[in-house]
Amino acid sequence: MKYPSISFVIPMYNESANIEDTVGKVTKLAGELADDYEIILADDASSDGTGDIADRLSKEDARIKNVRLEINTKFGGALSAGLKSASKDIIVYTDADLPVKKEDLKKGLALLKTADVVTGYSLVLKDDSFKRIVMSKVYNFLVQILFGFHIKDINSGFKIYKSKVTKPLRLISKSPFVDVEIFAEALKRGFKIEQFGLIFDLRIKGVSTISRMSVVARTFWDMLAYRFSRRSG
Repeated sequence: MKYPSISFVIPMYNESANIEDTVGKVTKLAGELADDYEIILADDASSDGTGDIADRLSKEDARIKNVRLEINTKFGGALSAGLKSASKDIIVYTDADLPVKKEDLKKGLALLKTADVVTGYSLVLKDDSFKRIVMSKVYNFLVQILFGFHIKDINSGFKIYKSKVTKPLRLISKSPFVDVEIFAEALKRGFKIEQFGLIFDLRIKGVSTISRMSVVARTFWDMLAYRFSRRSG
C-alpha cells in the first residue's frame, strides 16, 4: 500500500558512523511507501562531522533536508526542529541508527486507519545496562504517575504522527521529555494514540548519548516545568 505523502524525521547527534547507511535504507523504504516523501535530518550540533555529511546528502538529493542546530539541545530541540520542518501528511520519527524493520514500519502505518499517533515498544529487553534499565523504568513510572497515561515505552525510537497532531504544537521541551509533551498535548486535543510491540534492531555502530547525565538532568527539569506550568495552565 502506498500513502499520499510521508516525512521521515531523523534527529541525530554524533551519528557520522550511521547516517549515510540510514539515509540509504530510508530512501529505499520511502520509495516503496509513498511517491511523495522527504527525509529530514535534524542535527543537534554534532561535533563529529555528522552535520557536514547531512549537508552533502541534501545537496545530492532534493528530497533530503538538513536542519542544523547551532547549540546542542539534548535531543528535544532537534526533534522539534525536524517536526516543524516536516511538510507531508504522515510523519515518521526514527532514531538515527534505524532500529525498525520494514515490516514493523508498515504495521505501524496501517494502524493510522484508526489512530492519530502510533508508537512502538520493545517486546524484549533492549539494553543489558543495569543503569539504563533502572532509569527507563523509573522514568516511565513517573510519566504514568504525573501525566496519567500509560505508554509502555514513552521514549522508544519509533513513532508515527498524522501531521494534524504535530503542526499546531509549540513545543518547549529541549530534552527527551519532548515525547511526553507531544503525547500529553495530543491527548488534550482528543487525538487517539495506539501502541504496538516490536523487536528493535540493536545498534551496531556509534554510541547512544541519551543516558548522558546532562540529558537526564534536563529531562527531569523539563518534566517538572511542564507539569507545574504549561500543563496546569
